[in-house]
Amino acid sequence: MKNSIKIHASKIKKMKVEIKKLNGKAILPTYGSEYAAGADLYACLDEEVTINPHETVLVPTGLAIELPLGYAGLIYARSGLATKKGLAPANKVGVVDCDYRGEVKVALHNHSELAQTVAAGERVAQLVITPYLTAEFVEKEELSETIRGGGGFGSTGTK
Repeated sequence: MKNSIKIHASKIKKMKVEIKKLNGKAILPTYGSEYAAGADLYACLDEEVTINPHETVLVPTGLAIELPLGYAGLIYARSGLATKKGLAPANKVGVVDCDYRGEVKVALHNHSELAQTVAAGERVAQLVITPYLTAEFVEKEELSETIRGGGGFGSTGTK
C-alpha cells in the first residue's frame, strides 16, 4: 500500500503561488505532511495575544498572496487548536479571493470558557487553495421537479 501512495503523491500537481512578506517576522505557509491539503498559517505578532472567552481577534499573518485567476484560498481551523484551545476562525471558513492583495488575517474566535493565548509564530489556521466556478445567475419562474423537492434541514433523515 505504501508504494501506491508514493506513486499517487508524485502525481500531485503543485502550482507556484506568489507571496509577499509585509512584515520581516512573517513566516511563509508550510505543509505539515507530504499529503496535507492545508498549509499552516502563522501568527505574525510582536507579542502574544490573549483572546477572552467568546471574543474574536484578527490575527495578522504578515503576508499578502497572489492567487491565480480562478482559485481561492480557504482559511480553515487547525484541528488541534480548535479541539485543545477552542480557537477557530469566527466565520468558520475565511475566503481569500484571487484579486485580494491585502494582508491575510485570521478572525480567530475563542469558543471556550477560558481565556486563550496565541503566541508570535504560532500556527493559527490552515490555507487550502482550490479552484472555483463563477456562476451566471438566471432567474426563472419555475425550477425543474425532483423527488426531494423543497425538503431540507433533516428531511432526508438523521441516520
